[in-house]
Amino acid sequence: MSSAISFAHRLLGWFDRHGRHDLPWQHPRTPYRVWLSEIMLQQTQVTTVIPYFLRFVERFPTLPDLAAAPADDVMAHWAGLGYYARARNLHAAAKACVAGHGGDLPRDFDALHALPGIGRSTAGAILAQAWNGRFPILDSNVKRVLTRFHGIAGWPALPAVEKQLWALADRHLRDVPDGRLADYTQAQMDFGATLCTRAKPACAVCPLQDDCVARREGLTQVLPTSKPSKTLPEREAMALWLENAAGEILLQRRPDTGIWSSLWTLPQADTDSALRDWFAREVKGDYDAAEELPPIVHTFSHYRLHLQPLRLRKVALRDRVRDNEDPVAGTGQMLRWVARGELASLGLPAPIRKLLGN
Repeated sequence: MSSAISFAHRLLGWFDRHGRHDLPWQHPRTPYRVWLSEIMLQQTQVTTVIPYFLRFVERFPTLPDLAAAPADDVMAHWAGLGYYARARNLHAAAKACVAGHGGDLPRDFDALHALPGIGRSTAGAILAQAWNGRFPILDSNVKRVLTRFHGIAGWPALPAVEKQLWALADRHLRDVPDGRLADYTQAQMDFGATLCTRAKPACAVCPLQDDCVARREGLTQVLPTSKPSKTLPEREAMALWLENAAGEILLQRRPDTGIWSSLWTLPQADTDSALRDWFAREVKGDYDAAEELPPIVHTFSHYRLHLQPLRLRKVALRDRVRDNEDPVAGTGQMLRWVARGELASLGLPAPIRKLLGN
């Protein structure tokens, strides 16, 4: 490095002047709140997370409170944030902490890393911010900064590239003063999120610009290397919005795996014929009288779903299908009539919640 001032010291100087110091999980900065924020911030922006975080800690103020809560309650407070495996892992990890760590997050790296949903970078971020531990992090923001600063080509998720980035993150960490490890961890995330951004980074005011390889060699727009592209598959499905005579809506719990896992949603099938067959077995009513609603297009990380909803009122389940019982043997999916006022208390996928007007 050409400058006598290290990467870490320049980043801390920038953070003191321009970093984010008033995020809700920083006051108070308890291990539980730090952990919750780190999980919520995975693949989600700070501005989106803040209101969810505030509602979540109001309902589940402590780790034991979260562990003791019903799964439906947890999912309802997560609904809309997406990537629902995070919520299931959070709940499972809270239970594991109550069972094996006295109701607290463990301070040992290996024990923390072993909890559901906590990877190497997340464990380091928790230990650094909650206890000022000396652990590197390597989230997407840090990867972007390091690949540009050091001029490292190759998709950062490739094992060989990621190994190189971990080594650099660890090397820079050595220059951080003992009392500033929490600040340095936050500084890295803030710097990538607000200044060294993916598009149009603010290189002219960057404290690292004199030693940045990407800036010097005109590589800012091509680093980090993009993931090899592939066409996003398109899928189609049908969904039934069914209401009984009382105006209650029929919901079906999704299986524990797959899209929208463990959430409540409308009965759904891949084809009209499959949905028609299910309706004939389980529901009293005229399928052909259903109203066709505008289709919903929802993009997942690995495909795009085109969902065609149909609405039919004043129907009933056949006598052999009772609430909270599996309507199709072996599917693990339960049916439940839900009043409109109850929808907010259940975990529903965001597009379904929007469709139902809740």
